[in-house]
Amino acid sequence: MRKRAAPPPEAADESGDRQFIQVVARAMAVLRAFTAEDSVLGNQELAARTGLPKATVSRLTHTLTELGHLSYLPRFAKYQLGLGLVPLGQLALANLSIRQVAAPLMRLLAEETGTSVSLGSREGLSMLYIEHFSPRTAVALQLGIGSRVPLGLTAMGRAHYAVAGEAERAALDARLAEAEPDRWPEIRAGLREAVEMHAALGFTVSVGDWNRTVHAAGAAFALPNGGGTVAVNSGAPAFMLGRERILHEIGPRLAAVTRRMEALAGLRH
Repeated sequence: MRKRAAPPPEAADESGDRQFIQVVARAMAVLRAFTAEDSVLGNQELAARTGLPKATVSRLTHTLTELGHLSYLPRFAKYQLGLGLVPLGQLALANLSIRQVAAPLMRLLAEETGTSVSLGSREGLSMLYIEHFSPRTAVALQLGIGSRVPLGLTAMGRAHYAVAGEAERAALDARLAEAEPDRWPEIRAGLREAVEMHAALGFTVSVGDWNRTVHAAGAAFALPNGGGTVAVNSGAPAFMLGRERILHEIGPRLAAVTRRMEALAGLRH
């Protein structure tokens, strides 16, 4: 399936902020186009994914390569993320104290339930994994720290949406409707159901909505002192995790663990 081109980086400036620097946004759009699944990309592919002209992309990839943020692979005439980003990523993760709070609880949940448990935060229309634990089984989801999953169709993304404020929800609705016009009615219905479910039960679900082979529960909470929102998911291959188990075991356990994380995060501040 051909990937839909992302909106131009200009769309990121939703407030019309005059302090917003477009060239920085464009460079970041190029870097964010790389994923664990598509770790090597050429200028043409980057142009398609960012919505930027190929000439602009060529100048950006040249500059980012000179800075060490991209590496050029002559054999393929394509780029991959460079080692210059590693210290930045490590520093960013080290500064997230919620990871230290969440890690022991996530590890225990993964071991006791046999599910993969991840912690993430919103990045655009995706959820970015910032911590992850897999169960000690031969079968586990092939995702990890740095993975991105779509906000609108995953349990983690729906949980984030459920605890977001009205202004953020409205902005997300507009962006999702533009990015996924064909699937927007389906996405909207899932998000509305998630808001009600999270309020009533403390968790959301995605039963094959993003990937038909993956079932998961998600829960989210706001960090203290305006530190943003984090979400946690607990998922497994569909054949291991049916809807009834999600609703009656995994979801309630995840909700309880997330409430514990929220309480501990408050104590750390």
